[in-house]
Amino acid sequence: MAIGFGRKLIWIFALLLILVMTIQVRAQPPPGFINIDCGLKNVSAYQDPTLKMRYSSDDEFVEGGEKHEVLPEFMASTADDNQNTLRSFPDGSRNCYTLPSTPGKKYLLRAIFTYGNYDRLNKTQDGSLFRFGLYVGVNLWDTVDLSNWRTDDAVIKEVLTVATGSSVSVCLVNLGSGIPFISSLELRPLLDTMYPFVNTSVSVSNFIRLRFGNITDYITRYPTDSYDRFWASYSVQKGDLYQYPYISVDTSDNLENLPGNEFKVPSAILQNAMSIDTNNSSITVILASLANKDAKTLKLLPIFHFTELNGSNPNRRFNIYSAGEGLFPGFSPSRLKVDSLYKSGLFKQKGDAYFILNKTADSSLPPLINALEVYALVVMENLTTDSDDVKYMKDVKEQYNLVRTSWNGDPCSPIEYSWKGLTCDYSKSNQIPRIITVNLSSSGLGGGLAISFMNMTSLENLDLSHNNLTGAIPEYQLKSLKVLNLSNNKLDGPIPDSILQRVQAGLLDLRLEGNPICSNKKDTYCLDKTKKRKATPILLIAVIVPVVLISLLVGMCILWKLLWKEKSTYNEDYAIYEEETPLYIDNRRFTYAELKLITNNFQTIVGKGGFGIVYHGILENGDEVAVKVLMETSIAESTDFLPEETYVV
Repeated sequence: MAIGFGRKLIWIFALLLILVMTIQVRAQPPPGFINIDCGLKNVSAYQDPTLKMRYSSDDEFVEGGEKHEVLPEFMASTADDNQNTLRSFPDGSRNCYTLPSTPGKKYLLRAIFTYGNYDRLNKTQDGSLFRFGLYVGVNLWDTVDLSNWRTDDAVIKEVLTVATGSSVSVCLVNLGSGIPFISSLELRPLLDTMYPFVNTSVSVSNFIRLRFGNITDYITRYPTDSYDRFWASYSVQKGDLYQYPYISVDTSDNLENLPGNEFKVPSAILQNAMSIDTNNSSITVILASLANKDAKTLKLLPIFHFTELNGSNPNRRFNIYSAGEGLFPGFSPSRLKVDSLYKSGLFKQKGDAYFILNKTADSSLPPLINALEVYALVVMENLTTDSDDVKYMKDVKEQYNLVRTSWNGDPCSPIEYSWKGLTCDYSKSNQIPRIITVNLSSSGLGGGLAISFMNMTSLENLDLSHNNLTGAIPEYQLKSLKVLNLSNNKLDGPIPDSILQRVQAGLLDLRLEGNPICSNKKDTYCLDKTKKRKATPILLIAVIVPVVLISLLVGMCILWKLLWKEKSTYNEDYAIYEEETPLYIDNRRFTYAELKLITNNFQTIVGKGGFGIVYHGILENGDEVAVKVLMETSIAESTDFLPEETYVV
């Protein structure tokens, strides 16, 4: 009996252990789930009491930002505990969360924003514009618009996307209309076969996801949906907006997906449906006035989920229209078999999102609908930087502990948010950007040279000058590298042969001046090329300026001599006339000044003699005279000038 009782105790203990382990496993999130409570304070993680999932702090997923809590008066009305805290980003134009992922894997990303007047500025209710950008990777996912939004209401954004690398980023972009913030961030892996229209070029944001029928919960999510999709209730309960003539149809039977249906909508979601009174023939679903959605700018894709729940008379056939356009004519749902309908690649611009299900003439039952998803196109037109370049730059950032507000998200893309100090090559529009220049001059770098640089196969110019780098120079065997500026550091190690060979071949411009390694070297790479470039203009100035000055002085001297000679010649021409040379007419003497007056400054020529020019003149008494001026060259030859000098006409 004692042995039997002992065995019972062992069995009881084993069952209890299994139960405890089952509870612990049940408390863990499904594989690949990431739950982030942004701005979580004082604790690193906790278990959500409703979801039974663990939420962690965002400290390891983001840099920068400020932690806050919503005001106490709004905590009671938030939907979940993870909405009570948030992280805001007053600094930097772009701030990004980086979540681990598997390349090529398909994911659902959900970001939730609950303002809760954390800053006590009442920004959602003061009438001003309050909006910021939300990016998935390097492409615009959506805009978060909290203008005139209820203070305690959450804005929920979802996107289905494919990870292109080992991480996926969610970035908040400051648009100048309010400080970006985020309350929680969730990542859910999907099966690769789900949502086949989602690929590396196309992501989709969730416009609405609805389940129909008599539903008590406004939102249905995990664990009902193992992928944690949010299904909002389009209820037909009494007192609700959508009641008569609409009716609810339901079943407890298990449902199966038809072959090829890979949307994995849970049976519990589809076991309820909305139909219409038999006196009516059509169902209209209007989704035009959804909050925080601008339907006029979106290209929408609807996905309809149907299964026949009526067992007695399954003769049901109807046409499906989207905004008046026929999509699926004469559709008949299969009993207890799930069929999902969508037009592959049909993302159409729509001012309104409304759908009509219209009974056909040969149908004995009106239409019904179980669930509906509507997605908006997110074009992934911006290409991410080469993954290796990203990895090596992040290694450099970590090694040197670089804290830069611009160094968030992708280094090169989109171009308007590229990292400061980098130059990227966008010349090939159909290829990923590559980093070709890294300028970390005067950045306070210390320690050894990062090996990561030597692995960046497109790097052409590396400037690490004016830092505190020490030790040897690694073997930078990069054929692409054209300029390596390591000047003004504390490098004392040898220069690798591979670098010297490229320098000697004229393929690499190496700059090492200002390092201990150059203390006993006179090689060109140890010369201060900056001073050399400055010295050349100075030398030119020192030579050219004196030459110009001397040339000016010589020119001025020559000009002065020419002017002086001309003046002297002029004086000589008229010197003989300046003298008080007596000229007689009627026994009267005239000076040169009087002759100038008589001839009106020798204005009128009346003739030319053999020895000079004859000018017309008038005496003070009105008598006209002719005044002959002797030419200088003929004075010596003249023997009869004076008698001929003046005469009365």
